[in-house]
Amino acid sequence: MIASTQTNHPLAKSAADTSLLELACAKLKGAGLRITQPRIAILTAMLERGQPTSIEQLHGVLEAGSCDLVTVYRCLAAFEEIGLVRRSFYHNGTSLYELSLNDTQHYHVVCKATNRVDQLDAETSAELRQTVEKIEAKLRERGYENVSHVVEFFGVAPAAARSPAPLQAVQR
Repeated sequence: MIASTQTNHPLAKSAADTSLLELACAKLKGAGLRITQPRIAILTAMLERGQPTSIEQLHGVLEAGSCDLVTVYRCLAAFEEIGLVRRSFYHNGTSLYELSLNDTQHYHVVCKATNRVDQLDAETSAELRQTVEKIEAKLRERGYENVSHVVEFFGVAPAAARSPAPLQAVQR
């Protein structure tokens, strides 16, 4: 979908990022949404950050003039509606968005002191996912439709982990 013969081209990414970007674009197309330059810029920035990101943080890392803040809000709302992004939160209520390119729900813990976002380990996430799936199934049995959930954990990280979050603190 996105090709460039120039390695310094702004859309030229690693093979992994390119395949993830192509997967995201396919999801847009499958939902009947157009693949626009602002959407590509937003998706690329999300891939590069690799962690849950606020709209303001995302807008701040976009190339100047690639899209305005309102466009970022609108795109993320559309992405969330089609399941391309998942929303989570900082402890102060600020929304965070991360790409959701597979069906595996994972969970985070947010440091109250630094806002560092770390992904829970696979075993804990799997256990939590099983519990949440049981609760969602019970709710559907009781007649609820379109059931979803948001689970976030907050705490103050151990002193050694309170350094500013690296860009890859959360693994994809």
